[in-house]
Amino acid sequence: MPTLLAENAYQLLTFDDQRREISDGALFVRDGFIELVGTSAEVRAALRERPDEILNLRDHVVLPGLINTHHHMFQSLTRVTPSGQDCELFGWLRAHYGLWANLRSEMIYVSTLTAMAELILSGCTTSSDHLYLYPNDCRLDDSIRAANEIGMRFHAARGSMSVGESKGGLPPDRVVEDEEAILRDTQRLIETYHQRQRGAMLRIVVAPCSPFSVSQDLMRESARLARAYGVQLHTHLAENENDVAYSREQFGLTPAEYAESVAWLGADVWHAHCVKLDAQGIERFARTQTGVAHCPSSNMRLASGIAPIRAMLQAGVRLGLGVDGSASNDSGHMLAEARMAMLLQRVNGDPTALSGRQALELATRGGAAVLGRDDIGALAVGMAADFIAINLNRVSFAGAWIDPAAALVFCAPPTVDYSVINGRVIVREGQLSTVDLPNILRQHNAYARQLAEAPQR
Repeated sequence: MPTLLAENAYQLLTFDDQRREISDGALFVRDGFIELVGTSAEVRAALRERPDEILNLRDHVVLPGLINTHHHMFQSLTRVTPSGQDCELFGWLRAHYGLWANLRSEMIYVSTLTAMAELILSGCTTSSDHLYLYPNDCRLDDSIRAANEIGMRFHAARGSMSVGESKGGLPPDRVVEDEEAILRDTQRLIETYHQRQRGAMLRIVVAPCSPFSVSQDLMRESARLARAYGVQLHTHLAENENDVAYSREQFGLTPAEYAESVAWLGADVWHAHCVKLDAQGIERFARTQTGVAHCPSSNMRLASGIAPIRAMLQAGVRLGLGVDGSASNDSGHMLAEARMAMLLQRVNGDPTALSGRQALELATRGGAAVLGRDDIGALAVGMAADFIAINLNRVSFAGAWIDPAAALVFCAPPTVDYSVINGRVIVREGQLSTVDLPNILRQHNAYARQLAEAPQR
């Protein structure tokens, strides 16, 4: 791979172990990894060769690429569905299952490209995606193809639903799968795609959807499969009061107790939401180093509540941010999510509950820890070359040059001017360089209309 020098940054926010913030900062990249970090003068003095490409980032703030720990990218096809606009979680899901039953392979591919484009333009360089239903000819391979084309670092979560309404679950029977088939396909995906090396661009995650859509047997067997292959586990947990009530009624357990009963606690596990995680649950998560994906916008949109993020951080829970599904957030803007996380923790009266830099740290180092990565989330020698640059010469930052790091979350969330993933320039001067976004959007909107107008199955 070619070498790359990014220099003259107004401020370089490293989020390294020392949390250095370097004025007139620079990075030198070789073969997808960072080789030099420092001031522009220091990095220039250390160079022994002419870089293949030079990015002059004068007046830009540079920081690690943001890490999205929870998403449902296919849902970008069903944004603002009228029947689901004013529902809590269970009602919202029932309003969408019939639409999603009509999904096709090409829709998964195009919606994934669309969601990834939105994420990348908002500063995200690594994303997980939880695809949990597979009607018709849909496969996780469709999402993986999209990630390879657009150039995003990807944790592809093979979700599943196996307990339909006839067995006491929430989803209709027509959108659930046989459990043996789920496990076979998950094993196939791990063996076909999972990359174990440092700097991996693609990893597979084992991800049954939720306690109200899969059996305890599938949860246990999924945990066994994941640990046999050394891959991570992901699901939803304790998203709202109805979710907690279901766990108590069906299993006689709190959500955290349920997770423990099916071997879903540990450093190789992260759960989405955990809005209603109680004090004992927080202690369990901290003790076992179980991760949480905090999705503040979706939690507000569905009236789920405010996750106890301050308490989780104080207890030592591994914590990252997620935009959640594009039909429960209706947006996929990672910097906006960091801002919302900061603001939401303050509404109960404590302006120190979450600082701007803490919010950014959740979106960088925090997300890396949740995804089990030690090679992303910070700008330091030996780390993967994933970084973003944002020009401060815009009206939303007027007057905010005194503290560019804070400006990223206190001011209106911007899009990025540059995004580099694995040492490759993916966004240049605000434009995606790897895909034809206008054409993708035309295809996406046609598929969205097709789903909206199709008879619900």
